[in-house]
Amino acid sequence: MKPQKLFSGLVHLFFPHICPGCGSDTLQNDELICFRCFTELPFTKFESIRNNKTERIFYGRTNVQNAMSLLYFSKDSIVQHLLHALKYNGDKELGNYLGRLMGKAIRNSSAFLNIDLLVPLPLFKEKEKKRGYNQSVILCEGMAIESGIPVAAAGSVIRTIHTETQTKKHRRERWQNVEGIFDIRNKEEFAGKNLLLVDDVITTGATLEACSSVLLEIPNVSVSVATLAIASH
Repeated sequence: MKPQKLFSGLVHLFFPHICPGCGSDTLQNDELICFRCFTELPFTKFESIRNNKTERIFYGRTNVQNAMSLLYFSKDSIVQHLLHALKYNGDKELGNYLGRLMGKAIRNSSAFLNIDLLVPLPLFKEKEKKRGYNQSVILCEGMAIESGIPVAAAGSVIRTIHTETQTKKHRRERWQNVEGIFDIRNKEEFAGKNLLLVDDVITTGATLEACSSVLLEIPNVSVSVATLAIASH
C-alpha cells in the first residue's frame, strides 16, 4: 500500500468522516453528505411552482411576494438530521453547502429574479451568542455564493425579545409569542429594495410573518421568503 493511502486510511480510522444525514462513515474527505443521502433529498421544486405550500402559509396574513422551501422535512428523516447538524452540532460547512443548494434554486427561478438583498432571520442576541452563530446567516452566505445576491449587513435587523419555543404552541399563541420582537436598525439599507427573508425551517410562519411585516413598513420595499425546509404534512 502506498504511504499516502496508508496515511489516509489511518486518519479515517481515528477521525472518521461521518455523513450527517445517515451516519455512514464512507464519505470522502471532500464530501459533506454521502451520495445516497443526496439522491434521497426530498426537493420540493417550490421555486418553480406558484401557489405552493410555503406561499399559501402567508395568504391573508402579510404581503409576501413569492415564497419557497427547498426540502420537505419530516421526523427522523435525512433532512431532520442535516438540520440538527447545522443548528446544534456547529456544522457551518454543511450549512454553507445547503445554502448553496438554495442559491442554485432561486438563481434558476423566474420568481426570484429581481431580489436585491438576502436578509437572514435574526436570532435573539443571547441565543446567538450561546450557539456561536445564526444558522440563517450561514445559509445566506452559501446562497450569496451561488446567486450573487449580497447579504444584509449584520445587525440591520435585530430580535429585541427572547421568545419561548414555538413547537407546542397553537397558531394564535405563536403569533402572540413573536409580536413586536423585531426592529430595523438600518432602514436606509433596505429602502426601495426587493428583499428575500431567509430561515431554516417554516412551520406556521408566525416568526417570518412578524419579521416581514416590520420590513414592509420601510418605503418601497417588497419581501419574499425562502426556507431550507418545510414540514411534509
